[in-house]
Amino acid sequence: MAHPVDWFFWTVYPYLMLLSFFFGTIIRFAFYPASVTAKSSELLEKKKLMVGSILFHIGIILVFFGHVVGILVPKLWTDALGIPDHIYHLFALGGGGVGGGLALIGMLILTYRRFSDARVHLASSTSDLIVNVALLVTIILGLAASFIAGPSHPAFNYRETLSVWARQLFYFRPNYLLMVSTPMLYKIHVVCGLAIFGFFPYTRLVHALALPWQYIYRRYLVYRRKPQV
Repeated sequence: MAHPVDWFFWTVYPYLMLLSFFFGTIIRFAFYPASVTAKSSELLEKKKLMVGSILFHIGIILVFFGHVVGILVPKLWTDALGIPDHIYHLFALGGGGVGGGLALIGMLILTYRRFSDARVHLASSTSDLIVNVALLVTIILGLAASFIAGPSHPAFNYRETLSVWARQLFYFRPNYLLMVSTPMLYKIHVVCGLAIFGFFPYTRLVHALALPWQYIYRRYLVYRRKPQV
């Protein structure tokens, strides 16, 4: 019989974090729109920021879509297309390794910059520092789960356990027993990832949702030289 802690983490905890994400985001955009900013420290230090930010953003986008495919595409579908498990896992590890590696290198640079540069560190809030460390730890855990826990537990197939549980969250019937036998590194990675979602609206990360869509459809701004008198 599963422990009550398992039931809490795999039945209640995900919804607490997701509710915090949705309601926190709505409240921040509705009542504190001026605070939705990345608070750039580019003027204090630019070189490490540009390299780290580019690598991190490219990597995290690849990782995000990799997670979406891994969770939302059932094993039944790839089996129907005739894609063998070892080929699927080979591409998943390759893509995840590239995306996760880029995100890790970028986050290492950004975290080193934020803690080692005196001016950047002084301009950082406690939330900024926590976000950097949290993202770094979560990325490391994700890579460790894929390249250490996975090969160490050959009988474990996340597509038949973790991914199924994650999809069940969307229709409010998560079977927490699917997560009981999941390797610990995967569990910690999921807990940390959900925590980032939960605290997302209250940190600088919320700026990722403030995309300037108005630039797509706004009228062009015409600049004319002032006529000489």
